[in-house]
Amino acid sequence: MPWLILAVMGAAAYLYGVHMQSTLLCLLSKPLPVLALLGWLQDAPPSLYRRWISIGLLFSLLGDVLLAWPVDLFVFGLGAFLLAHLAYLKAYLADCRRIAALPLLLALVAGGGLLSVMANHGLGDLLIPVIVYALTISAMLWRALARLGTDVPARSAWLAAGGALAFVVSDSLIGIDRFVIKFGAAPYLIILSYWLGQWGIAASVFSQRKR
Repeated sequence: MPWLILAVMGAAAYLYGVHMQSTLLCLLSKPLPVLALLGWLQDAPPSLYRRWISIGLLFSLLGDVLLAWPVDLFVFGLGAFLLAHLAYLKAYLADCRRIAALPLLLALVAGGGLLSVMANHGLGDLLIPVIVYALTISAMLWRALARLGTDVPARSAWLAAGGALAFVVSDSLIGIDRFVIKFGAAPYLIILSYWLGQWGIAASVFSQRKR
């Protein structure tokens, strides 16, 4: 319960900060929901899966701070979240290594489609970093979807897959808002889908069985 209270308070403060355009409030409150997830994960049974998900959340926490900082640290934030996705990828590979051709195709279509839309509007010096990031998050999505229908506990597989999809939606909205066209609801949709994604990924740890 204390972690839930921290998450709700942090989320409410951040959304209020976005509405009031308060950079300081956003900087102080944005990391709190992910910090609460990290604390919550300590209640889950220790496992290799939990360790890598926790590492992913730590890098996400760093990315939250970098992207909320009052100067443009987008590339550094991108790097932090790239490392987070690699940690999630490692977690998913810990209990499932099947090829899963259909999930691979879906992930490539999602990542490639978004990348082509952004590239057509010009990425400049960010082209290579964005390509690397798109490939990484596509791989993370692929491995999350690949766990569905295997001997991985169904609840864990569905939570991780839903979380990965929500994370991709959030990053897609960032790409569209930053490189294609800005829209007023973007900050709210981006952060809500991001928190939903992180919650799904973290919650998947509690449905893991000992392996």
